[in-house]
Amino acid sequence: MSLVFIILGLILLVIGGEFLVRASVALSFKLNISKMVIGMTVVSFATSAPELLVSLNAALTGSPAIAINNVIGSNIANIGLVLGITALVSAIAVDQSFYKLNWPVMMLFSIALFYFLGNDNQLTAIEGGALFVGLVIFLIILIKTAKKDVIVEEVDDSLAVVSNFKIVLWLIIGAVALYFGSVWLVDGAKELATALGVSDAVIAATVIAIGTSVPELAASVIAAVKKEKALSLGNLIGSNIFNIGSVLGLTAIIKTITVTDDSILGRDIFWMLAFAAVLIPLIIIPKKFQISRYKGLLLVTAYAVFIVMAFQSQM
Repeated sequence: MSLVFIILGLILLVIGGEFLVRASVALSFKLNISKMVIGMTVVSFATSAPELLVSLNAALTGSPAIAINNVIGSNIANIGLVLGITALVSAIAVDQSFYKLNWPVMMLFSIALFYFLGNDNQLTAIEGGALFVGLVIFLIILIKTAKKDVIVEEVDDSLAVVSNFKIVLWLIIGAVALYFGSVWLVDGAKELATALGVSDAVIAATVIAIGTSVPELAASVIAAVKKEKALSLGNLIGSNIFNIGSVLGLTAIIKTITVTDDSILGRDIFWMLAFAAVLIPLIIIPKKFQISRYKGLLLVTAYAVFIVMAFQSQM
């Protein structure tokens, strides 16, 4: 039954996230917020809602390892799995904003998380607040440096004419689906961990992280196959920044997150830092500003090693 709960939970999170994004964008149009700002802020926050609900539910129900490794595992999967497989399908071009802003900020957030957790084995409300404020500052810089004519593909213009009734209905559907999806996913993860004889942290870093990355992976691969702009590396890095700044930041503000599993600080967070750091040599050597197929293969192979080692450490 644990797998059933996990699958149902993931499905509800995807459905809930989609309705919340639609409602948020439609509401933003009604408030006369520009399309560029909607794409960079509203859409990003709304798409982080499933992870936020999972981490918050885990923290409030006594499973802090799931709350932390939900984010750490997702950040690893975004680079090793999503970026790796997408690059295998089609090489990815890297623009200058990657190493001038996005990558340094992602590394800063990753190192800050490592410091906060390693300092006293917990993420307090003050530390969570610092991460969230850092995210807001990053978004302000991002909006100010963005070109006025930037094309924001995530924002659907048709949502500008949605009725108030539909917006409220979508918000209700999204909220209900996200709530039950997060509850079932966390409960299923706990049961699966018990059944397999592994820790909550391992299940969160592997099964839950892969599950929550599937929609993004599917969209990226489909776009790559169609020879469209497969995946903006900036958006992927932005997702990692949001995971730390909004998901863990907001969760810690509501409830202090304690490190209860040694593998989080002893192994998993180092994998997250390594996957983030390796992007710079990957885009420089040997062909500059491109993540080619063989580089994608290296990322996927490294991710597979991470998964194997995570489960082997529990045997």
